[in-house]
Amino acid sequence: MSGFRELYQPLHTLIGAGAIREIPAYVKSFHCKKALVVSDEGLLKAGTVGKVVEILEDAGMEYAIFTEVKPNPTTAIVEKGLDAAVRNQCDYVIGIGGGSPLDVAKAVAVLATNGGDVRDYEGVNKSKEKGLPIIAVNTTAGTGSEVTRDYVITDEEKKIKMLMVDNNCIASLAIDDPRLMTGMPPRLTAATGMDALTHAIEAYVCRSHFPYTDGLALEAVKLVAGALRRAVRDGNDLEARTDMCWAEYMAGLAFSNAGLGMVHAMAHQLGGFYNIPHGVANAILLPYVMEYNVSECQERYAEIARALGVKTVDMTCRQAAQEAIRYIRELAEEIDIPTLKSQGFKPQDAMTLAVNAMNDTCMPDNPKDASVMDVKNVFMDAYEESF
Repeated sequence: MSGFRELYQPLHTLIGAGAIREIPAYVKSFHCKKALVVSDEGLLKAGTVGKVVEILEDAGMEYAIFTEVKPNPTTAIVEKGLDAAVRNQCDYVIGIGGGSPLDVAKAVAVLATNGGDVRDYEGVNKSKEKGLPIIAVNTTAGTGSEVTRDYVITDEEKKIKMLMVDNNCIASLAIDDPRLMTGMPPRLTAATGMDALTHAIEAYVCRSHFPYTDGLALEAVKLVAGALRRAVRDGNDLEARTDMCWAEYMAGLAFSNAGLGMVHAMAHQLGGFYNIPHGVANAILLPYVMEYNVSECQERYAEIARALGVKTVDMTCRQAAQEAIRYIRELAEEIDIPTLKSQGFKPQDAMTLAVNAMNDTCMPDNPKDASVMDVKNVFMDAYEESF
């Protein structure tokens, strides 16, 4: 690689209570006429979508709504969303939600200007044209989807998740408004918060990390340690929600510019095979992958321990690294992250999942080389400790 780094981030970002009220001003600057609002039925029924479209209506702005997004969205859902965009002559996309709606919004935006099938874009920078402008309104403090150049779509036929890393899907406007997150239930708060923590940790130890992403990742870890328990305990704690917004945003910037690793490579398979929510899959696997990687990144795990608030003054580097892993295990248990066994994992699938994980776009950036058997063993370790 050449001696410089290109940094990736949204054109504009708004973080804080009431940020969604600024959407009309940015739409006018984009010179767009009609939005496709992409979300899911849960957020529609909860009134979250309504809060955004009310702002559009008050500003006299046109829109069409597509709320057929499901967790771990499939190619078929993307095709329906694209059809809605074309049929309604939409020239920009507003994604409202966590990773699933925002991933569909990105896919629709890219396909609207590039054509073809979403499967054509698996990998890195496969599209040629800039996608439609995207306003990414995040409603969970975990995925980082509003900030990243990544989106994940499930191939329902092959039962695999496809990762697209594409500069042409970066949002024109990213919004993190903690008031949209106050009604999020504790288990979803927990899973998405652990998702953010996983992003930060993997970005900090991956092969492609560099000083910019290191700083973002460590501060994100620190914020999660201070805010996640509070947000789970009291969903209306606006300070905790705001801190989690900053944490997941910085973690998103970190991994979008550096990379991820084995946790995500494996979690993508659990999502594609069993439809396990992505944040839950990451939360379950994180300590087991850290145990596997610890021999290659003791010093960095020790730094993570310090960011988590662990007092490491009298510890060796290895002891501090192990304390980071212990902390994460205890945090997951405290905030009620489910076990792998409870999510329908079948031991007989472990080899297939491991083979698929080895082919995942995230695997090459893992700090420690792995074989198919290594990955299978990590799956089995996570399963066997479920009992």
